[in-house]
Amino acid sequence: MGRLVAVGLMGMALALLGERFLALRNRLKATGEVESVDLPNCHLIKGIEAGAEDIDILPNGLAFFSVGLKCPGLHSFAPDKPGGILMMDLKEGKPRALELRISRGFDLASFNPHGISTFIDDDDTVYLFVVNHPEFKNTVEIFKFQEEENSLLHLKTIKHELLPSVNDIIAIGPRHFYATNDHYFSDPFLKYLETYVNLHWANVVYYSPNEVKVVAEGFDSANGINISPDKKYLYVADILAHEIHVLEKHPNMNLTQIKVLQLDTLVDNVSIDPSSGDIWIGCHPNGQKLFVYDPNNPPSSEVLHIQNILSEKPLVTTVYANNGSVLQGSSVAAVHDGKLLIGTLYHRALYCEI
Repeated sequence: MGRLVAVGLMGMALALLGERFLALRNRLKATGEVESVDLPNCHLIKGIEAGAEDIDILPNGLAFFSVGLKCPGLHSFAPDKPGGILMMDLKEGKPRALELRISRGFDLASFNPHGISTFIDDDDTVYLFVVNHPEFKNTVEIFKFQEEENSLLHLKTIKHELLPSVNDIIAIGPRHFYATNDHYFSDPFLKYLETYVNLHWANVVYYSPNEVKVVAEGFDSANGINISPDKKYLYVADILAHEIHVLEKHPNMNLTQIKVLQLDTLVDNVSIDPSSGDIWIGCHPNGQKLFVYDPNNPPSSEVLHIQNILSEKPLVTTVYANNGSVLQGSSVAAVHDGKLLIGTLYHRALYCEI
């Protein structure tokens, strides 16, 4: 009898594992393909060879790139080179990407930048917030941008128990931000288990010098985050659920979900067109290709443009799509004054005039 019970339990466990495996393949869209959508006036950005995972653009046209991200199990074209922050002036006729110098005392050798966000203070001081994974740990670095010197002055490193697996960040003050945790755990094995079992424990955290708290939770894998031009709503991309969550921001900084937009692709970073409030997203049509890299069958790229997301029927347009022959693993798309920048998780970056 005991053996029958053991066999029965083993069978149930195997069935559950099989069901979870098939569910994970669906969440990764492991069979996803993309039909090419080309833009006529694009070129690859010189100097970006190993990813530009996130991009943020100031109102004056200065664009910041987070480059060289490395994660356990993720492909890298420059595994031994530290990450960095690049800048491009989109007002120039032929803009170039230049690496910003970082002040002495900051550990450049372990710099592993992920999501980024800028904040302009009342005195026009520009702060750059950077999610950093030194030795695959989790910190948020705050820099002051010094435009005259093309440099970043490091001001502060933030660590907190509520920031165990930070992915992206949106700055709302000189020391204040919202951040996404794409996992509840920080341990690599527990992260994998969390994803496989589909616990939905990922969350959004509000941080200030006086208060740190979870303000939204229940995500499969919370990824990109951004804020509407009027500062009333936050947008959170749940990459493995293929969803954009719209959350209302309250005076106490808590968030209330008011809408979920379901899409048919893995949504990564979220950028906002400040002039229209439109949303631009770098997406992954096939997540399995992203994580199981094959140079003969590389990950594809896709850019979505979402208009009127608060309406009953938002307009979703595929602006760009490529099978990996030009751009592999698009993670972000940011616009400014008729120019579109597309970054990737670990490949190249594209500059387009639209």
